[in-house]
Amino acid sequence: MPKIGFIGTGVMGAAIVRNMMKQGLSVNVYNRTKSKTDGLVAEGAVWKDTPADITADSDIIFTMVGFPNDVEAIYFGANGIFKEDITRKILVDLTTSTPTLAEKIATQANKLGGMALDAPVSGGDLGAINGTLTIMVGGEQIAYDQVLPIFKTFGKTYSLHGSAGKGQHTKMANQIMIAGTMTGMTEMMVYANKAGLDLDKVIETLSGGSAMNWSLSNYSPRILKEDYSPGFFVKHFIKDLKIALDEAKKMKLELPSTKLAVELYEKLANKGFENDGTQALIKLWWEDGKQPTIKD
Repeated sequence: MPKIGFIGTGVMGAAIVRNMMKQGLSVNVYNRTKSKTDGLVAEGAVWKDTPADITADSDIIFTMVGFPNDVEAIYFGANGIFKEDITRKILVDLTTSTPTLAEKIATQANKLGGMALDAPVSGGDLGAINGTLTIMVGGEQIAYDQVLPIFKTFGKTYSLHGSAGKGQHTKMANQIMIAGTMTGMTEMMVYANKAGLDLDKVIETLSGGSAMNWSLSNYSPRILKEDYSPGFFVKHFIKDLKIALDEAKKMKLELPSTKLAVELYEKLANKGFENDGTQALIKLWWEDGKQPTIKD
């Protein structure tokens, strides 16, 4: 079995590593904040001091970090992945990043005798924990085929969408859709509450009809519990949507609904909630995220 390297053990990365180890895979781990790997190391993962060290002792190297500049540093920086010999190795970036950077990584990997896949995921923290993530892949078929058994340890849906960068483009399409469902779910809850409706009943009813969607099923219950912990950070959603708008601009497309979603989430971040989960959007209407009591 291939030896796995994993760089970036945040909320989702740690859960993915655990699912890999449950299937008997040997995993080397690195994270900028070492303490975030302590639990994984206690469970059998092996700490490495740098991304280069991860690369030297791994066959397939996964990365999952916050922003494109973090990806750039991990691959091209001092003690980065490309400082080591990657001959016959496969690099897999799970970060939601830019298609341009994905292409740059793939070009450099091929030049150095390796291969690279861009493979952003969707499904949030629960999908990572339950091993049911959707994985959107760009890159070469031969690399995809080799990594597919690993994808199956933490994903439920996985597809190769084309050459390098196409995985990131698919994730942008996903985030555009999610932007609409998040704003719709939030305004639905604000409206239904103001109308004096029982939100539990409303959510149950809408979940049985054409309004049913992932955001409604997974985030509305969290809002009712006043749980704004990040399955997916507000700051990362803003980053993703801005990438989508940048790519749309390159294609001479206007996406007014996505642009409005960015404005709303930036307003939320400016209020100090950038490290909350995306469901915190409702705090633009409900003070501190607490459901207002409506009197008849």
